[in-house]
Amino acid sequence: MAKKDQRFAIVDVETTGGRASRDKITEIGIVIHDGKQIIDTYESLLNPETYIPAGIVQLTGINQEMVKDAPLFHEIARDIVEFTEGSIFVAHNVRFDYGFLREEFKRLSYTYTRKQLCTVRMSRKAFPGLPSYSLENLIRHFGIPTDARHRALADALATANLLERILDKEQNQEEVRVMVNMGIKESKLPTGIKLEQIHGLPESCGVYYLYNKAGDVVYVGKSINIKKRIAEHFADQTDKGRRLQQQVADISYEETGSELIALLLESYEIKRLKPPINRAQRRSKFPFAIHSYTNEEGFLCFDVIRNNAETREKYEVISEYPSMSRAKGRLNFLVKDLELCSRFCHLFPGTGACFHYHLKQCRGACAGKEEVETYNERALLAKERLRTVFDSDFLLLDEGRHSEEKSVVLVQEGHFAGFGYISTEEAADRETLMEAIKTYPGYPDTARIIQRFINDHPKAKIIAL
Repeated sequence: MAKKDQRFAIVDVETTGGRASRDKITEIGIVIHDGKQIIDTYESLLNPETYIPAGIVQLTGINQEMVKDAPLFHEIARDIVEFTEGSIFVAHNVRFDYGFLREEFKRLSYTYTRKQLCTVRMSRKAFPGLPSYSLENLIRHFGIPTDARHRALADALATANLLERILDKEQNQEEVRVMVNMGIKESKLPTGIKLEQIHGLPESCGVYYLYNKAGDVVYVGKSINIKKRIAEHFADQTDKGRRLQQQVADISYEETGSELIALLLESYEIKRLKPPINRAQRRSKFPFAIHSYTNEEGFLCFDVIRNNAETREKYEVISEYPSMSRAKGRLNFLVKDLELCSRFCHLFPGTGACFHYHLKQCRGACAGKEEVETYNERALLAKERLRTVFDSDFLLLDEGRHSEEKSVVLVQEGHFAGFGYISTEEAADRETLMEAIKTYPGYPDTARIIQRFINDHPKAKIIAL
């Protein structure tokens, strides 16, 4: 490597399963390498404080008896931080090992961040054409000596051997540098932005702001991994990527913890700041709307129109939609649910009895079979339901910015009303939750962001008001 002081911390962890948010580490092995030779090693069993499945015991040989007197993660956390400090975190499938360590540290309310290198990805570039890039296959292919597969230090040592083979080829060293820098070539970075500034960004969820030389925001984005997303922008060779690379002179961010909060904050900031490189979400109005009017016979009717300044002045706009099909779909649902007339909702062309009347799904207002007052009672209910995206008021709880915090979103009078943060221990008290809310304006897309989140997270904690 070009830097004499460049170090690698080659890490392997054994775990109780494959999901970092649920499973725990049972063993860790670390090899410190200077790019040419091993300079130190570290290993420890860990008590996961949970059951080790039989299949994992069979694979690793690590059983409950072996870990019962082993240290807990928090007892060796400082050792890991100090041992890997200033080193590039290397692993075979780095997302797995790095993800588990970050999750363990997150439980301690500590943010663990290191530059990363994946030897699976690097091996594909360095040794093309192999049938498999699993560590097992690469050990066999290169005849790498190992005495205990699926034990942490043994696998870390095998990965160190593999890294030496990769670095042995001079052309691979530049590939390693680019991969460590998340695909960014330093020469392509915007003037004033340094690689260390990118590496110093958090690997957490939030909203980020990109500024030009004059200090104006040119782009706002959100990501579950701020550092990774911004790196992707500066490695991007599309027109948008090139515009960012040419214009950006500084970066700031706001961590949100919750992806839902990040989406809501991003939507608000784009509409507030109107950054020139953001194309989506800048509109505070959707292009289609449903409006209501009373026809000559006195029946309350609905129709879908283009949503612009002229139509908003002319018609009573009730609700807005991103597409004609969404608007008509909402009307169709209400027609069936409340047995309204599809002709009076402009879903059935022509005159006379509508299609739904023949199916006995319309009570016959269009065929002279229902009184105006009776029909309009249901039409007024439909109008009210169109005005409000949500049928009731509620608080929605999600992840906070650290383990002892929750985020909270308020839906009031059928619309998004704001969000805030509260300590986990206070999250059961409605009055305190309400006091934590900071008011934000609601837009048509914010309601749909919340709807989508609820649909995707059926077990999300919702507190009715």
